[in-house]
Amino acid sequence: MSHNFNNIIARHNTNSLKFDGAKKRGKPTDAIPMWVADTDFAAPNCVLNALQHSVSQGIFGYSEPNDNYYNILSNWLKQQHNTAIEADWVLHSPGIVFALNVAIRAYTDIGDAVLIQTPVYYPFMSSVTNNNRKLVTNALQYSKKTNKYEIDFYDFEQKIIANKVKLFVLCSPHNPVGRVWTKQELKQLGDICLKNNVLVVSDEIWADLVYAPNIHNNFYSVDKNFLDNSIICFAPSKTFNLAGLQFSDIIIADKSLRNKFNFEFKSSGYEQLNTLGIVAAQAAYSKDGAEYLTELLAYLKQNRDYLSNFIKQNLPQINMVEAQATYLAWLDFKNLNLPHSQTENLLLTKAKIWLSSGTVFCPQNGKNFFRLNFACPIDTLKKACDKILQTLHA
Repeated sequence: MSHNFNNIIARHNTNSLKFDGAKKRGKPTDAIPMWVADTDFAAPNCVLNALQHSVSQGIFGYSEPNDNYYNILSNWLKQQHNTAIEADWVLHSPGIVFALNVAIRAYTDIGDAVLIQTPVYYPFMSSVTNNNRKLVTNALQYSKKTNKYEIDFYDFEQKIIANKVKLFVLCSPHNPVGRVWTKQELKQLGDICLKNNVLVVSDEIWADLVYAPNIHNNFYSVDKNFLDNSIICFAPSKTFNLAGLQFSDIIIADKSLRNKFNFEFKSSGYEQLNTLGIVAAQAAYSKDGAEYLTELLAYLKQNRDYLSNFIKQNLPQINMVEAQATYLAWLDFKNLNLPHSQTENLLLTKAKIWLSSGTVFCPQNGKNFFRLNFACPIDTLKKACDKILQTLHA
């Protein structure tokens, strides 16, 4: 199998949030969209074939995953992550953001404190505040020496104690800073949470998209004591570009926690899943899907390295934080010595590149940062790099 990631697919006028959402959001319609985190690549043939077969049947009735799906998911986690699950641990959600909101309502009360690590995927913040919980932040610390972010464990524990935190939402691997947390780092986080009776919800949607030699460790597999103190959120959406089919797996080993989640989930009024989402996920977690992932990672690494080298050689005033995982580059523009809004305006109106503003990931520490999605054909990335270079030189 060989997937053509160089193919530029026309996505305008397809109801694409990434390509058709500019006017509604006050952005230039001719800007290259490199903001929202989906790829510009077609899903693998195994997924497309399974979907076409399902569509040809012509019936889209109520659906739920069967026993075969759990066997396939279990095998995927074993092959890709060297970790084991049991079928009855697995619940489902239309998406991980939905699941985060469910978990916050299921395991905390109004006014309880929930901790996140910033800068971070912005729905983490809104999931806490929209449910009338107290938002507590543990700021990740950038190390110039290593060019990556580190955890301030002292601050992490002090924030938990001072605010009587009930729930910690972990982003692993981390969006937007691209960190793959080591086993030792996860062990230290988990031990602090156990010591202080803090439940961990681990968003592992990026688990498959990790660049060697980094290795993703599923949180619940780090220590046997973490198994009954964690909710693991997993999905095929980033790996196989299936976000619009709304299907994710929520792994909860502890029966009491699972029942609480299930009750809150059903109280939301949502029950049966997207029929085609089930079909796509089942096809994705196959041998063919694994081959696609291998090719995808190689292509993304090529793009990541091209972007990194281009910036080092041509744009030394920009710093790209080391991306150990994801297809997202966290770019620091502060050496331009411009206000954040002015840099954003330059990128949008002059370079015609639409990036995610760092301030949405952290209003304070995200200033002068921008997140660039490099999951696109290499020609698109080269064009974007050239446009940024021309604009900053001008």
